[in-house]
Amino acid sequence: MLERYLVKRLTPGSPPRRIVVVTGARQVGKTTLARELYESRFRYLNLDSPGERARLSLVPAEGWHQAVGPAILDEVQKAPLLLEKLKWAYDEGKLDFSVLLGSSRITLLEQVRESLAGRVFLYELWPLTVGELAPHFGGIQPNPPLLAALLNRNEDPITILERLERGIVGAKAGAAQSAMIHLLQWGGLPSLLQYDDNEKLEWLDAYQATYLERDLADLARLRNLEPFSTCHRLASLRTGRILSYSEIARDAGLPVTTVRRYLGYLELSYQTFRLNPWAKNAGVRFIKSPKLIWSDLGVQRILSGQTGGLTGEQYESAVISQLLIHLWTLGIRVMPSYLRTSGGTEVDLILEGQYGILAVEIKNRSRVSSKDAVSIERSRKLLGKACRAGLVVYRGDVVGRITSSVFAVPDWVLFGTSAQSDKG
Repeated sequence: MLERYLVKRLTPGSPPRRIVVVTGARQVGKTTLARELYESRFRYLNLDSPGERARLSLVPAEGWHQAVGPAILDEVQKAPLLLEKLKWAYDEGKLDFSVLLGSSRITLLEQVRESLAGRVFLYELWPLTVGELAPHFGGIQPNPPLLAALLNRNEDPITILERLERGIVGAKAGAAQSAMIHLLQWGGLPSLLQYDDNEKLEWLDAYQATYLERDLADLARLRNLEPFSTCHRLASLRTGRILSYSEIARDAGLPVTTVRRYLGYLELSYQTFRLNPWAKNAGVRFIKSPKLIWSDLGVQRILSGQTGGLTGEQYESAVISQLLIHLWTLGIRVMPSYLRTSGGTEVDLILEGQYGILAVEIKNRSRVSSKDAVSIERSRKLLGKACRAGLVVYRGDVVGRITSSVFAVPDWVLFGTSAQSDKG
């Protein structure tokens, strides 16, 4: 089993009093992670089973602590009435710990808010990151990866990057590069690692069918899946682009209100998220629509049919997704956005953390030049002194300085290596 970064935020030892809720898309590894951490001490109950739900429905709240006790409850959104029994046992002090798993953000979290508000620790598990995948290719999981050090340390990011100039070589580089290549081609769903390339395509096709049948049944109970399927595919073709509901509605032949609802389902089921625009300077006109980012590039590629070479928008979406999934999983608080003004100033990603701002440009090519730092340098007039450094993330091999405050950083270095150089 590949170790997940989220493990470090969970409690594998004797747990303090808490109810742990882990959500995420189907097949990202929630069940595997929970069973690996907790099953040696707690029962595992899969509520996807009608029989299991029926048996537990007969257990009275007063007897929950004896009949069930601390347990892993998988697909708990399928049995919302059981949460009331869990709440009673917990509030009475007869139950100190349970783990709840679910793949439907809206269904599960609404039930948790209604029944267990103030009692839960909530975590989200996303597809594999480059750092988590590197050991599969013979490397070591960076703890933390370079990205985290740049945002979560008071140390000057420029100083950290200077230490890495032309310094990462050997097996660490090879494993991180292989992990990045895999994620750009196939995405980060763990089950794919056991199949050959032809089987990966078939598995991803089946994953889409399962999503339509199961997640939409939980979320929307749509009787006719065809309009949603059309909207789903059209959205996949627009990853990394500024989102226009009216454009998708026109192409799908659907009302704008319906498209908004359908895209909401994609976000609620962890398929996509929106990257909002940065607009903190009242004297400047900014683009106000969000960008649509697909959480997993493998899913996006199979759905859109774009399975050849990566487009610039696909690569941008994949890098933004990796950046944010790393940070969210590590528990590093950031405010992400993109910057685009009506006057033409553009930056692909703005990351505002506790120590300041990183401005990020993303280039789908193996070499960069001084021209690639221009947009970041221009953005400094808007971002001010809070902007500590700029990164040009690209598909090359070398960390190098472009300007005094902008560095070119290969994607695999940012995600798959640590903040320490391996020179020599």
